[in-house]
Amino acid sequence: ATWLNLTLQDSASPVMEQLIFFHDHALMIMLMIITAVFYTMISIIQNKQTSRFILEGQMIETLWTIAPAIILVFIAIPSLRLLYLMDEIHNPVMTLKTVGHQWYWSYEYSDFTKLEFDSYMVQQDDQPINTFRLLDTDNRVVLPMNSPIRIIVTAADVLHSWTVPSLGVKTDATPGRLNQMSFSINRPGLLYGQCSEICGANHSFMPIVIESVSTNQ
Repeated sequence: ATWLNLTLQDSASPVMEQLIFFHDHALMIMLMIITAVFYTMISIIQNKQTSRFILEGQMIETLWTIAPAIILVFIAIPSLRLLYLMDEIHNPVMTLKTVGHQWYWSYEYSDFTKLEFDSYMVQQDDQPINTFRLLDTDNRVVLPMNSPIRIIVTAADVLHSWTVPSLGVKTDATPGRLNQMSFSINRPGLLYGQCSEICGANHSFMPIVIESVSTNQ
């Protein structure tokens, strides 16, 4: 993300790429609808309000009933495809368990023995140079790129939400329940996220930092 960015973040996973494509697809349909409605409004304002055909218009009534249904089909088909794509779990090479607390995250690499840690936001007084204020953590989550990863999310106290926008991942952390998602990171670097559930007074101070590393090193 960059300052004053009005659009979506650059994708770091194939799912996020598809989400951006679907966003642009739906936006173009909306733009065509807005243009047609705006043109109709202007034409009504500029023309006379009387017409000998105004009492009987079966053709136009048929069109404005069928056309929205066709438009909804063009939106629904890629939307359902993307929904099933996001829900699919493809033989993950590793599993990351995430537990939300007030107000920090705990992580556990389930495939390894006793590899777990807490991740707190770096305080402003202790913040190093060239790091993002309110977004960096003392312990980053290190994950391999180009590998299917499963994340299991839960909470220990109240509702949280583990969200990384550039990955297209947003999973609710509910006490007593395990939610899972899968993703694959397709570029190295640091990926930032935050809790996106209003979980209390310090809700906005639960950052997430993923460090994507290449497995070829």
